[in-house]
Amino acid sequence: MAVLPLRKLGDPVLRTPAAPVGALDARISELVTAMYETMDAAGGIGLAAPQIGVGLRIFTYDAMGSRGAVINPELVSVGPIGPTPRDADHPAEEENLLREGCLSVGGVYSPVDRAQRVVLTGTAPDGAALRIAAEGLLAACFQHETDHLDGRLFIDRLTGEDRRRAMRTLRETAAPSPPTGVGAGSSFFAAPPAAPHSGPRR
Repeated sequence: MAVLPLRKLGDPVLRTPAAPVGALDARISELVTAMYETMDAAGGIGLAAPQIGVGLRIFTYDAMGSRGAVINPELVSVGPIGPTPRDADHPAEEENLLREGCLSVGGVYSPVDRAQRVVLTGTAPDGAALRIAAEGLLAACFQHETDHLDGRLFIDRLTGEDRRRAMRTLRETAAPSPPTGVGAGSSFFAAPPAAPHSGPRR
């Protein structure tokens, strides 16, 4: 499976809430494989399906020694809100704050207020039910990716000087044109996916 083009800021698919996944068929398995390969090739710790132009509620992740894919994810519990520290022993130090970036938003890195602990539920590609407790970087990753599935980007959560700095960086950076051809829209699939049934949604 080839590495697929990444959608960039300005592409409407990144602002469109993704649809729940219905049947876990071979196309979903192929999509997850492509997402892993694309995430790894880009050096990311997470990738949501809309970032490769597929409007389905799936993301892959690889952070803090934990790697997997979650279908129809839902955050069912969240802990205290605040910037994510790199080192939990020194959470209040500005230089210790994790600065989020995004494969779809080039050049912008900033602390983001996130829940420090979360519980995520969903379904694995093999159909197994998932319930994952996460904290720190992994919790931030789960929230970042579920935001993608709701049509939201991490820059939307920035305020004050962090937001002004991000907007300035974006103005100074030429936005790439959305890709066309293979990987564009839902063209990952040979045919449009079947209408999804209702499922967990965030």
